[in-house]
Amino acid sequence: MVTAQHISKSYGTLNVLKDVTLEVKKGEVIAIVGPSGAGKTTLLQLLGTLDFPEKNTNASLEINGQQIIGLSPKALSAFRNEHLGFIFQFHQLLPEFTAVENVCIPAYIAKKGKKESEERAKELLSFLGLSHRFDHKPNELSGGEQQRVAVARALMNKPGLILADEPSGNLDTESADHLHQLFFKLRDNFGHTIIIVTHNQELANMADRKLTMVDGKFVNP
Repeated sequence: MVTAQHISKSYGTLNVLKDVTLEVKKGEVIAIVGPSGAGKTTLLQLLGTLDFPEKNTNASLEINGQQIIGLSPKALSAFRNEHLGFIFQFHQLLPEFTAVENVCIPAYIAKKGKKESEERAKELLSFLGLSHRFDHKPNELSGGEQQRVAVARALMNKPGLILADEPSGNLDTESADHLHQLFFKLRDNFGHTIIIVTHNQELANMADRKLTMVDGKFVNP
C-alpha cells in the first residue's frame, strides 16, 4: 500500500527527516511513536501529500501503486481526495455545518451528487453510532462525537489509506478507548490501511507494528 524510500526533509538548517524508508502493507495498522520534534508529523504530512521531500534526492513515494512524486498539483489533489483520509487531533469540523454536511465535504469536492453523498454520509454516521446526530452542529456534539464525525468524513470517498495525527490526543479516556477500538473495527470490516502518529502508548501497542522515530529517523524499522 505504501512504499516510501529515502525521504528527507529540512526547514532551513533544521534537518527534520533523514533518509527515512517505510513500507506498509495493505490492511496494516501502523503506529509511529517518539518524542516531540522527532519528525513524526512531518512524515505523516509527506505521506499524505501535504508536503514534499527534499528535491535533488532519490526520494520515492508510492501509494496504492501510484508514484506520487512528480504528479501535477491537479493530479495530486485528485489523488488525495480519492485515496487518502485524514484524521487530526482537533476535529477541523466546520461549525456552521451539520454532521451530515461536514461528512459530505470530500464527496462534494469530488463533484458527487448531493443525494448520493448524503446517503453515504448517513450510512457512515450510523455505522459509527451517530444516527441520532445527523442534523447536529459541532457545538452540539461531545468531543468523542465530533471525532467520530471527523472519522466519517475521512471515510467518505472510501480511501485505501487513513492517516491519523494524534487522533485521541484531545479526548477523555473513555472516548479515546472507543476511538482506538474503532480503528481496528474499520480495518477488519473494510480493509483500511491506517498509519497513526500518537503519544498514546496503549493505542501504539494495539497496532500491528509500532515504529519509534528519534531525531528524524526510525530506530526500529
